[in-house]
Amino acid sequence: MHDLVQTIFTFLVNLGYFGVALALMIEIIPSEIVLAYAGYLVSRGEISFVGAVIAGTIGGTIAQLFLYWIGHYGGRPFLDKYGKYLLIKKKHLNVAEQWFEKYGPGVIFTARFIPVVRHAISIPAGIAKMSWKKFTFYTTCAIIPWSIFFIFLGERLGSHWQKINEMAHPYLRPIIFAAVAATIVYIGIQVYRRRRT
Repeated sequence: MHDLVQTIFTFLVNLGYFGVALALMIEIIPSEIVLAYAGYLVSRGEISFVGAVIAGTIGGTIAQLFLYWIGHYGGRPFLDKYGKYLLIKKKHLNVAEQWFEKYGPGVIFTARFIPVVRHAISIPAGIAKMSWKKFTFYTTCAIIPWSIFFIFLGERLGSHWQKINEMAHPYLRPIIFAAVAATIVYIGIQVYRRRRT
């Protein structure tokens, strides 16, 4: 299975911008790895940094829209039955659903930077019939800096792009803390508004 995924990954990312976007859409490989390799391609002069960010943003957003529409039309019963085939763990979906129900649509942005809920948060948004325009806006706003960050690190690493997790780790911790802090502030604002009304 690992060899098959590696073959698919190599084939896709070597297609340039389209391959980077497509690799992110199908979500077989973590987005960090795909974006880091895109950064490596930038370092080789095969694609441009801006083009890689655009491709990463498009691919990442479409992947999340796919999960959103699954939640929108399939609902929780569909996901409980077929989620495993989409590499969606039930415990992650449970946490994401609790987050969305408790904190509202605004959490779509901050949750993108937090492990566990990052990949599953799109589904409860679809189940709750959140406006797809608002969902797309929040998702895109989160995916842009995520793409820039990993493409930049991949470019810096060059041929050592596979060490992306090791290099990204020191930076990810403050990003996660900032995302959690932003979520807390958002929750505080929501609670304040509810009390006023």
